[in-house]
Amino acid sequence: MTSMIQPGMRVRHPGQPDWGVGQVQSVVGDRVTVNFENAGKLLINTAVVSLDVEDDAPR
Repeated sequence: MTSMIQPGMRVRHPGQPDWGVGQVQSVVGDRVTVNFENAGKLLINTAVVSLDVEDDAPR
C-alpha cells in the first residue's frame, strides 16, 4: 500500500475522520508524514493503518 502513496497526495485516516483531509509530505518505507487539516502534521505507520486516498475527480 505504501508504494501507492506519494508526496502531494490527499488522504484520510479511516479511524480518525475528525482529522479531515491530509496532504502527504513524505514517504519513507512504511512511515508516511501527513499534514491533516484539523490535526496538523502526523507520522503514520502504514504497516498498521491503511490510509484512504482521496479521489480528486469532480463530483
